[in-house]
Amino acid sequence: MIPRYTRPEMSAIWSDANRFVLWLEIEALALEGMAKVGLIPASAAAAVRSVGSVDPKRVLEIEAEVKHDVIAFLTAVSEKAGIDARFMHRGLTSNDLLDTAFAVQLSRSADLILAGVDKLLATLVPVIEAHRQTLCIGRSHGMHAEPMTFGLKLAGWYAEMCRAKVRLLAASDEIRVGKMSGAVGTYASLSPEVESFVLGKLGLRPEVVATQVVARDRHAAFFGALSLLGSSLDRFCTEIRHLQRSEVAEVQEPFGSGQKGSSAMPHKRNPILCENICGLARLLRSYSNASSESVALWHERDISHSSVERVIAPDACQLADFMLERFSQVVAGMTVDTERMRKNLESGNGVIFSGGLLLALADAGLSREQAYSLVQKHAFAASEGGASLAERVMADEDVLARVPRPKLEVMFDARAHLAQVGFIIDRALAAQGGIDKV
Repeated sequence: MIPRYTRPEMSAIWSDANRFVLWLEIEALALEGMAKVGLIPASAAAAVRSVGSVDPKRVLEIEAEVKHDVIAFLTAVSEKAGIDARFMHRGLTSNDLLDTAFAVQLSRSADLILAGVDKLLATLVPVIEAHRQTLCIGRSHGMHAEPMTFGLKLAGWYAEMCRAKVRLLAASDEIRVGKMSGAVGTYASLSPEVESFVLGKLGLRPEVVATQVVARDRHAAFFGALSLLGSSLDRFCTEIRHLQRSEVAEVQEPFGSGQKGSSAMPHKRNPILCENICGLARLLRSYSNASSESVALWHERDISHSSVERVIAPDACQLADFMLERFSQVVAGMTVDTERMRKNLESGNGVIFSGGLLLALADAGLSREQAYSLVQKHAFAASEGGASLAERVMADEDVLARVPRPKLEVMFDARAHLAQVGFIIDRALAAQGGIDKV
């Protein structure tokens, strides 16, 4: 686990203390369900409920001897509940308890992660609005492409996070499933009515066809959704890291007043927050793979998934929660240098307008191949210095014979590229209201 990378609420979900609280609650509910259908005396359920809590240290002491976590827990409860504890775990197998508690932990974690997504979406909105019309250069292959706005770039992030939310909602619903159906899921010693009672109290559904475990494809879908969430944050942070490079210098992540950038070079302002998120995304992706490997268990179950999930579940949930919180802070506090964006856009001697000129010449009757060669010749010459692409084109009689000067002047105005930007941003921001359609 990595508790320093998470909020207390998330860390608490995966603590030993909370795990034993959940186990006790599930066992107590199972006894109450059995009592309702007449399998055991109601006094037995009341006796276990009255235990209130179990000392995690005592459970771990017993486990060190018996080498079985559930038996250790049941023994610790029996020490406090007395003779009535003999009915505890009646007709159940270990994974009835483990998988049901796991579903509760994952569900509560998913709720916190979804709240983190909502916070990030809310944090992005004012920055998008502030930079709706902030001109910057779009890049393809790391090279200058055509003009766009910084708000449009962030609107793409917003739309992507809306899709992440859709996936997380679906995945969190898929893992809200438990089982109380016995050794191989046949209800041999317990009725479905007891399972429905217990799971209903916990906000879970029964596994449709359980083996000794809840099917692990459900969990793989959840960790897959977290993996994609991490990859999106990785993409956004990689963009900021590129924009913070000395040669670009358009955006800087937050940097504290007392912060130091380098032990050797005092001038440095390194994008360490974004680099941290990019690194952690690699872990999230690896956990998705590990979870997928746990789908293929032997027969009705083996235990190969257990050791994997004890590591990846708390880590993945805490990482996702932390990464969302950290990136929300990056977005809220980043510095956007609009003047540097303007200078970078203008630095290419106008070659970024070549695409519009190509279309205009083709519309005027040149073949696409002829138009492309003509524009490329002027663009390459402008890239080498001297006259700009606009100046070269305005002096070319072959071009002027086909495209009038007033039309060319509009074509070389970066604002002409922004006519539909507002429409795109509005469409992205509307996605949250109809998130199921994103």
